[in-house]
Amino acid sequence: MRILSTVGFFLLLGGCSTVPTVDARANSNEQPIPLTSVLHKKKWIHGAIDCKSNADPAIEVFRYDHSSYVLRQNKCLSFEAPFIYVLFGEDKALVLDTGATESALDFPLYKTVESLIGEHAQRGETIERALLVIHSHSHSDHYAGDSQFEGKPHITVVEPTGAAVQHFFGFSKWPDDEAQIDLGARKLTIIPTPGHQEDAIAVYDSKTKWLLTGDTLYPGYIYVRDWQAYKKSIARLVSFSKAHEITAILGAHIEMTTKAGEYYPIGTVYQPNEAGLALQIEDLVALNSQLKNLDKPKKIVFDKFIIVPMNIFQKFFSSVAKWFVQ
Repeated sequence: MRILSTVGFFLLLGGCSTVPTVDARANSNEQPIPLTSVLHKKKWIHGAIDCKSNADPAIEVFRYDHSSYVLRQNKCLSFEAPFIYVLFGEDKALVLDTGATESALDFPLYKTVESLIGEHAQRGETIERALLVIHSHSHSDHYAGDSQFEGKPHITVVEPTGAAVQHFFGFSKWPDDEAQIDLGARKLTIIPTPGHQEDAIAVYDSKTKWLLTGDTLYPGYIYVRDWQAYKKSIARLVSFSKAHEITAILGAHIEMTTKAGEYYPIGTVYQPNEAGLALQIEDLVALNSQLKNLDKPKKIVFDKFIIVPMNIFQKFFSSVAKWFVQ
């Protein structure tokens, strides 16, 4: 999250209802391409110089495999352009985050997820799945679309609050324990990662081996509210990675350019030379090493992301914005 997003600084583009699906599989006449390689090289829709004439869909849908999807919100709809993850198990489907726009007309997230469920039904897989909606953290650009899911049958929406998260997942020693979700032949591990925001979590998917980190780690300008908690969270993820294979670290935004250490300014709606979404375990380890060597909060510039401690004003602003979630 960029700091200004908490007051709803959204740039809207209406009439974008077409939702194409991009498949990570290679053409059947070509040599198969490893899925992880495709993901790391994926170029996303990235806004426009003139959003009034932008014809890209409100949501880009990237099909990684038959049960794993990455969605991105159009930057002309919200400069945040958050990523959303949809994972299917045999019994349940998971939606991680719901984007930065509430309107189902402008941002048809529920309709998009419905279409993915229908796609599975066409392949002979069950359509009577329960749907679970959770959040990487409680900043507004990650829960605005919740209302599209609330009140619908067979859907559970976990409120983006600390109390709701800890109760639903059954955490007893937050943030030092882990929780499990079984979607049906697909287990997810929920790892507390306070720091950027006090109720943040990461999600590890046992099928794809993805570590989904929200705003805790992504290719961008990452504000840290609680420095000591953030250090412990990164160390916790490194410890977890030693016992689990990780093919990609996937966060919730792209804010970096392809040039090392360079980022797009807040509010940018056109990012033609943006970096890739996927980070690697080496990036996490390098961050942990730097954090361990710092006694006091300090801006750290890496090639792929930048870590910045919040100042007093930013912490106050973030706290005020959080009141609207409670």
